[in-house]
Amino acid sequence: MSRREAGDFHPALPCTLPLPSGPSIDMTSQTPYQALQSELHEIATLGSVQSLVSWDQETKMPEATAQARSEQLSLLAGLLHERQTSSRLGDLIDSCQDDSTLVGNEEVAANLRELRRDFDLASKLPADLVTELARASSQGQGTWKKARAEKDFGAFQPSLEHLVDLARRKAECLGVPEGGELYDALLDEYEPGVTAAEIESIFIPLRDRLSGLILDVAEEGTPPDEAPLRVHVEESRQHQFGQFVLESVGFNLGAGRLDITTHPFCSGIAPGDTRLTTRYNEDCFTEALYGTMHEGGHGIYEQGMLKTENWGLPTSSAVSLGIHESQSRLWENLVGRSREFWVWAMPHAQRILGEGFKKFDADSMYRAVNTAKPTFIRVEADESTYNLHVMVRFEIERALMSGDLQVAELPQAWNSKFKEYLGLDVPDDSMGCLQDVHWAFGLLGYFPTYCLGNLYASQLWEAASEQLDGLPGLIERGEFTPLRHWLNEKVHIHGRRYRASELCERATGEPLSADPMMRHLEGKIRPIYAIDH
Repeated sequence: MSRREAGDFHPALPCTLPLPSGPSIDMTSQTPYQALQSELHEIATLGSVQSLVSWDQETKMPEATAQARSEQLSLLAGLLHERQTSSRLGDLIDSCQDDSTLVGNEEVAANLRELRRDFDLASKLPADLVTELARASSQGQGTWKKARAEKDFGAFQPSLEHLVDLARRKAECLGVPEGGELYDALLDEYEPGVTAAEIESIFIPLRDRLSGLILDVAEEGTPPDEAPLRVHVEESRQHQFGQFVLESVGFNLGAGRLDITTHPFCSGIAPGDTRLTTRYNEDCFTEALYGTMHEGGHGIYEQGMLKTENWGLPTSSAVSLGIHESQSRLWENLVGRSREFWVWAMPHAQRILGEGFKKFDADSMYRAVNTAKPTFIRVEADESTYNLHVMVRFEIERALMSGDLQVAELPQAWNSKFKEYLGLDVPDDSMGCLQDVHWAFGLLGYFPTYCLGNLYASQLWEAASEQLDGLPGLIERGEFTPLRHWLNEKVHIHGRRYRASELCERATGEPLSADPMMRHLEGKIRPIYAIDH
């Protein structure tokens, strides 16, 4: 399970209690591959029930039923894990891999490759650990909410210590790659094949380049006027505008919905059921707008995969959370913070959001939403500083897993790194180490995918701009379909057919690089701040 305060994809909870192995499969009327598809369809349906219960916990559930909900989620995790690791599923995968009639089918080969990987990894996790992770994460969420509201890390510390211990147990069960570290086993769950050392090799030079840009802005830049962001807008108007933008860019609200929660996320529950959440600040409408666009990007990816045809198969699920994040960041930032977007959106904002916007034009809004200055909250951070927030979390998670950092020391470590990287003194825990829900769910290893998502997004955007004639003009006219179709063709429909690095190279013609993101940021931020070098 996962989210981010202004937008996260929401994969299934850590996925188990023995149960009967399911209805028998009539092998006389089905080929092994058809029987495998039937089994996976049932497993995916059970997982969708788990996702729906989790969505309810975040949106509609009465607070008094928190304990019962943790038991419900624990039971569902147990049932799901049992099905995911059953001998029958393993036998079906074996039968298909031995079936000569399937040789040469690229899609089938990809499905079997990923299913074998999933089965082998799931089989390494004991049922009691899976159920305890589900129970602890459900309880941890409630503890985190209360601790965050009271700005008291100490109230959350015991829950987090338990979750970190469970994460270590999980990593030990999954196994450390040769020459790697415990944290690598957790990273692999979200970004298959990527190690902490590889992440570090990307982050260190990127941090230096970002720091140089931010320093130039601080020392030489002329900040844009942020008055357009301070217009008071009622929640109902923001919700109407958010739904209008979602439908305009191509999220199908007939197959989804938009609700309110503490920590917004997207949950791809089932074919035809993709749910988004957001939150509103009446004194800064862009928090909800960009959070909603972020979730909409996740949702467009979920709706673009071939779920109806391949429900339960790897080719109907996302290749990695880095790629998933690329879709949300692309719509949020590359589209939503562009001047072209505001040329189209400004008349609609004036109509829906109210008279307060009549005195602003597209250029003033474009400059206002593209500031580059350090802030405390990750999900409210601008494009230039956002990745530094991720780097703080990556280093802390890695140290927690290695034992170099104890949970009790986390606030001090956070505040120190925040001062070093962003130059800010953290005023309290709610503005610091309690701002994200991820650790309350035991999701260590997730945060680095946000930075990878930004890199993928910029590279995909650059390729789309080269391959789609007149993309800026299309966006100015509110014609988002060509871009959405391009992403659908290059990314969405492939599911897990290719690993993330290969998918990126197939779509863009180049291996992943930080250069497109830096070209994008420097090409935008320097002119906005009137920096001429």
